[in-house]
Amino acid sequence: MNDRIDDARRSGIRNLLGPGLVTGAADDDPSGIATYSQAGAQYGYSLLWTVFLTTPLMIAIQLVSAQIGRVTGKGITANARELYGASGVSVLIVLLVVANTINIAVDIAAMAEALFLVVGGLRHEHALIFAAVSVLLQVFVPYRRYSPILKWLTLVLFLYVGVVFTVDIPWREVAVKTLLPQAQLTPDYLMLLVAVLGTTISPYLFFWQASQEVEEMRRQKKSRPLNRLSRGGGSEMQRIKFDTSIGMIFSNTIAFFIMLTTAATLHANGVTNIQTAADAANALRPIAGEFAFLLFALGIIGTGLLAIPVLAGSAAYAVADLYHWPSSLEAKVPHALGFYGIIAAATLIGFGLTFTPFDPIRMLIWSAVINGVVAVPIMAIMMLIVTRREVMGRFVASRRLKIAGWAATGLMATAVTAMLVAMLG
Repeated sequence: MNDRIDDARRSGIRNLLGPGLVTGAADDDPSGIATYSQAGAQYGYSLLWTVFLTTPLMIAIQLVSAQIGRVTGKGITANARELYGASGVSVLIVLLVVANTINIAVDIAAMAEALFLVVGGLRHEHALIFAAVSVLLQVFVPYRRYSPILKWLTLVLFLYVGVVFTVDIPWREVAVKTLLPQAQLTPDYLMLLVAVLGTTISPYLFFWQASQEVEEMRRQKKSRPLNRLSRGGGSEMQRIKFDTSIGMIFSNTIAFFIMLTTAATLHANGVTNIQTAADAANALRPIAGEFAFLLFALGIIGTGLLAIPVLAGSAAYAVADLYHWPSSLEAKVPHALGFYGIIAAATLIGFGLTFTPFDPIRMLIWSAVINGVVAVPIMAIMMLIVTRREVMGRFVASRRLKIAGWAATGLMATAVTAMLVAMLG
């Protein structure tokens, strides 16, 4: 049988999981862990409700990005440029690269600090090792071999599930505050709310998943963009839906556990000011014990190894598509110098920022805020692309996906507007 999804089922469920799973796992990077930890430490269980609100909307918008990539055979930037011109898209791409680079800096610093807390040594040397390993793997390991590495790295997120079983959780209180949330209309609460949303629904995830669908299509040498097929393609759309749904549910489940753990330990013991993910791990040590600290710290390192390539890679795909450069992790270095140059530059500049006196929490917050602001127009552009029949052909978005996608866009726009009003007021 030529139907790919049936082949995948016969060979195991792992073949149905790919770009969606990796994208969802990369969302829980060290900067995301810091944001979720700050939410739990500062507001206890009061922000747990955001996980249940964002999960279906996150699935919808990531489905949109994945379908754009697989149906058109091109990334989001390439499609947006064709429809709206390079000038209108370039500003958003610049902001995306800036936000990703800051994210990389925060992630590398958190990984280095976590490794220092576990084994000692020198923080900057640890940071250099992580930055170098990330760049070298992306540049010199072909995509067909690199993709399975990213898949296996998603397993480190189960460490945060393990942490929950090392602490006491007041489940009745958790249920009440999750199902009956009490939002606070204060600048700090709204800014952290936008940071959580900007971490959960992040622009770099859109660009990465769309581009990975293109990479997967190219890897299957007989595959073509779905909009070029006169029939079939339904199995591919089902695979994308399954992969993306699992990936985003997995991502938000881990976010829930991180907030839950820090709320039950740090907030409950009066520790409300968390600067980085490593701070959260270190603060757990005297409260929850050595084992909980170790799980949390190792999780930071593992998620960073997964997320940094996604952050740098999504920036590279976006810039390369803007200028029509070759863009593929399967390409040899001489054939994609610009693409690999962006990966190296974003990672090394991020590493360089770890030597600056910039406050990590301020970088983290502003990165999340930039992500939130940039996400709104990018999400709107994606929705306009996925609803155009001349682009998507038979695979134009369904009515349900249109509603969910625009709802996600509206939620992000509302949250960003509320934050800006609160900040200016």
